[in-house]
Amino acid sequence: MNDNTPRRSAGMVALVLLTFFVISLLTNIVGPLVPDIIRSFDLSLTLVALLPFAFFIAYGVMSVPAGMLLDRFREKPVMAGAFAAAFAGALLFAARPGYPTAIVSLFLIGAGMAALQVAINPLLRVAGGEEHYAFNSVLAQLVFGGASFLSPFIYTYFVGNIGRPGAEGRPLIGLMTRLVPPGLPWVSVYWVFAALVLAMLAVLAVVRFPAVVRKEDERAGGWAAHRALFKNRAVLLYFLGIFAYVGTEQGVANWISQFLLAYHRYDPRTVGAGRVSLFWGLMTVGGILGLVLLKFLDSRKVLLGFTAAALVFLTLALFGPGPIALIMFPLVGFAASVMWPVIFSLALNSVDSRHGPFSGILCTGIVGGALVPLAIGRLGDLFGLRQGMFVLYPALAYVLSIGLWARPLVANETFAMRKRKGAA
Repeated sequence: MNDNTPRRSAGMVALVLLTFFVISLLTNIVGPLVPDIIRSFDLSLTLVALLPFAFFIAYGVMSVPAGMLLDRFREKPVMAGAFAAAFAGALLFAARPGYPTAIVSLFLIGAGMAALQVAINPLLRVAGGEEHYAFNSVLAQLVFGGASFLSPFIYTYFVGNIGRPGAEGRPLIGLMTRLVPPGLPWVSVYWVFAALVLAMLAVLAVVRFPAVVRKEDERAGGWAAHRALFKNRAVLLYFLGIFAYVGTEQGVANWISQFLLAYHRYDPRTVGAGRVSLFWGLMTVGGILGLVLLKFLDSRKVLLGFTAAALVFLTLALFGPGPIALIMFPLVGFAASVMWPVIFSLALNSVDSRHGPFSGILCTGIVGGALVPLAIGRLGDLFGLRQGMFVLYPALAYVLSIGLWARPLVANETFAMRKRKGAA
């Protein structure tokens, strides 16, 4: 083996998967917290929506610069800086809980998560081997989904036990009872996150990273490369696709618990948190089904079918009785499961160069997770939360349209295509 050949490392793959797990825990906890945040700080729907806005706007600010930093400083320093920002954000809110500090905290955490997302994908390709990259990417998404499923249960554990007589002997409950202010048991999750991120920084300090050699096409490039790409109509259309998908995902996940409380009087600390958890859990299950279907069907047809199902499930969730809403909101997560990978792959397969900066532009589309929930909150204050969530319909309609107008240069390989190639 040539000395310049990057070494495969199962340990490094495990570190990347662990990083995906931490990113997911920190990213998807806001939804279950929304009813508690409203009650604790006496906020309107618009003001509470500024919290996920602060988090996801950081993706828009950091995704492209993080790629440039990665080209200059490499993976380990960028990841260490990202975890340091997330630690500062989590510790700030844990130590000084309040609405203004929550805004700053979530922006810092979001900036850290954006930089991590940019850093770990090429690292996974090198550490696991290019020939295993597709499999490891799917595995990473499953880990991400599993952490999203677990995150609401961490919240439920602490809010259900802090302040409860006789619960001080349970793991961490006694410590958290002393750390969190009276009446704010949900703040405990940010102490947990601060400790978890600090542990990740300790791990990074002792881990030796492999050399990541990027092809010229994979480099982030400068601002000129990004400006040139924005002149490409396909780039703009797919950027809007990522914007619409992430806006839908977060627009549903962040408001499930509050919707169930407002319209059906379900307890947000138990039922609401459980439905959010199931939303993410079924998204993982749907992703597995989507992988199977992509071996039999064109990805555009898969996108059309799942998005049409999401529109049906969303309508039943918004207008059905309580028991129906309990089922349909998680099923929206199931239907949304294929949207990100299909849109992303269609996008990259629709251009023949500059995939690195194009990926950065697509990741910037994650700002949809900032703006759509904010629009829901603002309209919810004016007309009611159900009417505010109507914003999700044009977003899903746009995702649906991608399955109609997408013309990738390279189509996803199905079993039928492979058989035809073999016969030829």
